[in-house]
Amino acid sequence: MSSLKKAAIWTTGLALLLKLSGFLREAIVAYEFGASAVTSGYLLAFSFITLIVAMIATGFNNVFLPMYIKRRSSGSDPTDANANALLNWTMLIFAAVSLAGWLGAAPLVEFIYRDMSPVMAEVAIGMTRVFFIFMTFIALAGLLESYLQSRRIFVPTLVSKLMATLMAAVFALLFSDLWGIYAVAYGFVFGTVLGAAIQVFYLIKSDYSWQPTLKMEADFRKAFVVLIVPSLLNSVVGQVNLFVNKAFAAGTIDAAVTYLNNASLLVSIPNAIYAATLAAIIFTLMSEQTEDKEKFKGTVFRGMELSFVTLVPMAIGLWVVGDAVIDFIYGRGEYTPEDVENTYIALLFYLPIIVFQGMQLILSKSMYARGMTAVVFRISVTTIAVNFVLNWLLVDDFGYPALAFAASAVSVYYFTVSVIVVYKDLGMDEFKKFASMAVRVIVPAVVMGVAVWGAQELLHAEDWYSLVQLAVLVPLGAVVYAALLRVTHPAGFNRFLGLAKRGTKG
Repeated sequence: MSSLKKAAIWTTGLALLLKLSGFLREAIVAYEFGASAVTSGYLLAFSFITLIVAMIATGFNNVFLPMYIKRRSSGSDPTDANANALLNWTMLIFAAVSLAGWLGAAPLVEFIYRDMSPVMAEVAIGMTRVFFIFMTFIALAGLLESYLQSRRIFVPTLVSKLMATLMAAVFALLFSDLWGIYAVAYGFVFGTVLGAAIQVFYLIKSDYSWQPTLKMEADFRKAFVVLIVPSLLNSVVGQVNLFVNKAFAAGTIDAAVTYLNNASLLVSIPNAIYAATLAAIIFTLMSEQTEDKEKFKGTVFRGMELSFVTLVPMAIGLWVVGDAVIDFIYGRGEYTPEDVENTYIALLFYLPIIVFQGMQLILSKSMYARGMTAVVFRISVTTIAVNFVLNWLLVDDFGYPALAFAASAVSVYYFTVSVIVVYKDLGMDEFKKFASMAVRVIVPAVVMGVAVWGAQELLHAEDWYSLVQLAVLVPLGAVVYAALLRVTHPAGFNRFLGLAKRGTKG
């Protein structure tokens, strides 16, 4: 088995474990603190962490990885001097960001989230200070992901992320009586430092040798700066939209931020797996295949096909059994049945994101691999305006569910424009190939959803304990979908089955 296939198997498993740990963390927070101004304040503060992670894991990686791979392959930078200088400069910049953020946390938070309640504001400001104190370590953990990925080392990065998420859950469980909701932040910071140490260890084990230098070659510096500005701006567009949504949500009801967060976590499962595993590996392949357009086309199609085959049934399945999933994860302790129902309402409006954002990830990666960074930025920056206008028009009349609807509408818009750009470059034949595949996948997925809903109604499954519902209905849906997919799209079914078989043999 090739190293990339082994990496795909390991990283997919670890990404699933990472998401489970994330749900464990949020389940413990829900149990201890419910859906309240306190939990919403914690989530507002955590938005700054997701912003930095997006900048590093997406913005930095999308520029650094293709440049670094090309220079290593050509032998133009055998000592990694440029990579070392870039790492050192970035760390110095984030040290300054850490200090500025710690000093200016209060005005920053109050400026972004203007309609917070007093309790929400107190928690959001205090926890933001904690996160900014350790922002340098958080940035380092994200930077090391790119350096390891350039050597086709994927597993330590996910272990690092797992440490941060798992420690946040453990600290919340053990120390919530002592530190309150701040226990989550302290655990996250502790796990991040531990995870960064793990990544440093594996980077040292590779052929990378760190040097205390700040000197970069002029051509490398110029090329990187030209590309990194639009890439970083593009990487934070999603987080800016998130800030906009949370700012509007903070002005509705205290628990709205929590409802939207817990619903979006379910929606993020497939996309987090793709971003951390398959998309990373596919992006590495695309970066290596830019000179061979036929291979590049094949990699893009396989990425889109694998996304569609897995994401569409997940979205339809959550439409039918999403309330049971929410009840199983969050529905205990301080999280009331009313909170479960309100979270499910948000989930319904978020569902399109599963499909469109997952495929958008592959489209964006293909554009980055072919050096179309500025194009991606021009497309994505317009989503801020679309999102803001929809939030402003809808939230007063429809409340927090309108914010979930706006997020889905933005994902559809982003995907549509990106499809036009990508397939204009790849050719109409490739688009027809994708469209034909999509139709053959949608049909069995819809039939599966109807079958699961019918079984739920016939058996009165909504009266069962949530885990029992899922144990019966999810396997039923999987069997129906697999059987029909084998008929409507046998080639895709066989490719997916082949991947699964290689996984079990590995």
